[in-house]
Amino acid sequence: MSDRSATNSSTAPAPGSRRLLKLAHRATLVAPSILSADFAKLGDECRAALAAGGDLLHVDVMDGHFVPNLSMGPAICDCVHRALPEAVLDVHLMVTDPAAYIESFAKAGAAHITFHIEAVSDPLPLVAQIHALGLTAGLAINPDTPAAALEPYLTDIDLALVMSVHPGFSGQKFIPSVLPKSRTLRDAAPRGLRVEMDGGITPETAPACRAHGCDILVAASAIFGRNDYASVIAALRA
Repeated sequence: MSDRSATNSSTAPAPGSRRLLKLAHRATLVAPSILSADFAKLGDECRAALAAGGDLLHVDVMDGHFVPNLSMGPAICDCVHRALPEAVLDVHLMVTDPAAYIESFAKAGAAHITFHIEAVSDPLPLVAQIHALGLTAGLAINPDTPAAALEPYLTDIDLALVMSVHPGFSGQKFIPSVLPKSRTLRDAAPRGLRVEMDGGITPETAPACRAHGCDILVAASAIFGRNDYASVIAALRA
């Protein structure tokens, strides 16, 4: 990813900002999604996933409106950041009003924030705000949204996220028809932009994702639903 200068010099960079940029040395990144972790021992679960080879932690944020589920807010992000201050926290806002959450997640230690193109009429002001806070920024599309919705913004963002399930719940079955969208985005993307796939990613579905240009794979139950995190993460990356 190419770095960007903050557009507001009076805004102090958030804790852990820009660390996603430092992962560029690895061709394929694995992002364990803490949505499927055991929240009774969340710090230990996150620590174990990173020790097993995870590159960054994916934080799914749901408001019960944009998707039919509620999940974690900035307080959980802050707890994980304080427990693992060097971890790269990849926040995925599945919310109707992403603007209401950006600053609070930046203060809570997020290194990256992705929001959905379906939730905004013009994503560029929010992308600029995320960059001004010292974070990297991404845009996501749902399974029914065409890749063309993101193409005008690929030079403005650091990451394009393709949902391979209908967002809201972990453990869903992978939708293979989204794969051409990731290939379209990879072929259109400037050098350094990451293409992330989220939903139903397992050792069985990961090869097709990689073959279609995805270089960040988000996995929830495939990792946290197993006893051996390391073997799953290795298989996803292979």
